[in-house]
Amino acid sequence: MKLRHTFAGLVVLGLVLAGTVQAKPLDIWISSFQDQLYYESMVELYKAKVDKAFEAKVQSFGFREMPEKLAVSIKTGINPPDVVQLDEVLFGAFLGGEVPFADLNARIKKAKLDKDIAKSRQSLFAYKGKTYGIPQSLSAMVLYYRADLFKELGIDPATLTTWDKFVAAGKTVVEDHGKSMIALDPTYLGILLRQRDSDLFGRDGSVFPDREAAIEVLGWMQKQMESRVGMVPERASIFDPLFFNSAIQYGEVLTVVGADWYGLDMLQQFTPDLKGKWGAMPLPAWKLPDGRLSRRTSTFAGQGLLINKASKQQDAAWKFIEFVITDKESNARRFLDGNSFPAYRPAWKDERLLQPNEFFSNQKFGELLVRLAPEVPEVVSHPNRAKAVFLFQETFFTSLIYGELKPAEVLDKMKTMLEAAEPGL
Repeated sequence: MKLRHTFAGLVVLGLVLAGTVQAKPLDIWISSFQDQLYYESMVELYKAKVDKAFEAKVQSFGFREMPEKLAVSIKTGINPPDVVQLDEVLFGAFLGGEVPFADLNARIKKAKLDKDIAKSRQSLFAYKGKTYGIPQSLSAMVLYYRADLFKELGIDPATLTTWDKFVAAGKTVVEDHGKSMIALDPTYLGILLRQRDSDLFGRDGSVFPDREAAIEVLGWMQKQMESRVGMVPERASIFDPLFFNSAIQYGEVLTVVGADWYGLDMLQQFTPDLKGKWGAMPLPAWKLPDGRLSRRTSTFAGQGLLINKASKQQDAAWKFIEFVITDKESNARRFLDGNSFPAYRPAWKDERLLQPNEFFSNQKFGELLVRLAPEVPEVVSHPNRAKAVFLFQETFFTSLIYGELKPAEVLDKMKTMLEAAEPGL
């Protein structure tokens, strides 16, 4: 009898202890190897600061591979992740039917993230009144420029306050030095539209809500190619490693438009020997139809953290996400290790983010981003946003740039195809 009672007591004790131990490691899916390293270090930081018993398995997939694997996992229920890092461009691919992510609205308000995340980024992963993800980066667009070549050619970046002045300087660079002023990329369509207070989609779901602005942006890109002020990378992408190893490395192009993460990650990763030869400045402004000058920044892409609605560990997932987004060291490491500038506003007071940056000619890059933050526009979520981005990139960009199609033709063809398309990728 005594033995039976002892055994029963041990069973009860085991059940109690089991209740305090994490059921299984949190499954975290990340969309790049570099971010995998960051999140593995964040798991260790979380264990050190919050829960020493915490366990998580971090896996990385490619940018385009991630949504495909995630869609299969959601559909089959096989090895589903708990936490997903997803780019906002690809987020729309999951909005066509029942959204497979947990609504975080209540958790966000309880954590006061609705006040502490940069206002324009709060709607990044929102759709029809629900919020499904927390953005990690501010993703403010700047004009990265070769500071050494600007100095050599006598160009003062402070004078490039409008795109008209930028183009005028670019024509001199082409005529006198045989260089191009700016690298052109398909992503500039959405970027420049947002700078002009428009977007690929309207809040009512309409495609290209400001037709005239879209035609002007497309026409501007085409004209820069015609005058050689602009150039197109060999594979038509400023994100391709070949672009950095050729046009950038040999000084064939002086500027490129990119988000904070483009400079912190890609420029530093692919042009390390150009350390101290880069600068960053606000985007030149558009002169709008009513005579006003546009905002001096824009936005494109940027990743966020979402919770799989099918996860049985949503509380544990949220606690980890909240930690990563709000912890001072987590935010500092994301910036200092060459990833992105945080969207979490309290982190902007950290002096480590505001120091002179050697890569950018000792500019206070973080200060520039904080200054531009109030101007960063919101992005309208839409089930076909990824389709619009890739459709222009893969089907129409080259035809536009080389004059095979007029801007209005590109716009009308895309509009027709997007209005007829099924939601998703």
